[in-house]
Amino acid sequence: MISKSCLVVFSGGQDSTTCLYWAKQQFEKVHAVTFDYGQRHRIELEAARVICELAQVSQVVLPINSFSALGGNSLTDANQEIIGVGKGNLPDSFVPGRNLVFMTLAAAYAWQNDIFDLVTGVCQTDYSGYPDCRLNTMRALEQSISLGMDAKFTIHTPLMHLSKKESILLAREVGAYQALASSHTCYNGQFPPCGTCPACILRAKGFEEAQYPDPLVERGNE
Repeated sequence: MISKSCLVVFSGGQDSTTCLYWAKQQFEKVHAVTFDYGQRHRIELEAARVICELAQVSQVVLPINSFSALGGNSLTDANQEIIGVGKGNLPDSFVPGRNLVFMTLAAAYAWQNDIFDLVTGVCQTDYSGYPDCRLNTMRALEQSISLGMDAKFTIHTPLMHLSKKESILLAREVGAYQALASSHTCYNGQFPPCGTCPACILRAKGFEEAQYPDPLVERGNE
């Protein structure tokens, strides 16, 4: 047991679902925060709600409209095609500053509720290439948040060094596998998932390598 309570930054996606169930094994009380930031795949907000109910975890949804106003990426601009590569050779789905803002707002909410352990599903091993998913980013954020709020925060990143295959095996270990049927990954916001966007391809690769069927795909085929 690390401490009594934690706050999971929860999108309703594959990785954050795994982290939610991981947290349930590590902490006595788990809370979730979900951000409505104008994402084109808004279906994930409903996925997050459903999974929190399944996991019996309290959830708060916080709105952020600035990312849509800033634009410049395919996740907040429905008119921009998801082609893979964008500015600076980063994925065009990269939302600059997203995880920096998410973790800071999560910490602010957690501070108000005397929670100082934050959990996020970021990963630098088998991921989309986002610089704000790296361990050095999270460690720098951890220090900045702790200094700026005069409290000792810990940011837990259980998937940081796992491949997608390994994260699926972890999902099975922590009891998240069936909940993945209600998760959402597709950047195009489709159910059944489109199967062609970078997020769908990465997810499919992980399940193929883990040699387990994807519960979400199976639900879509029912």
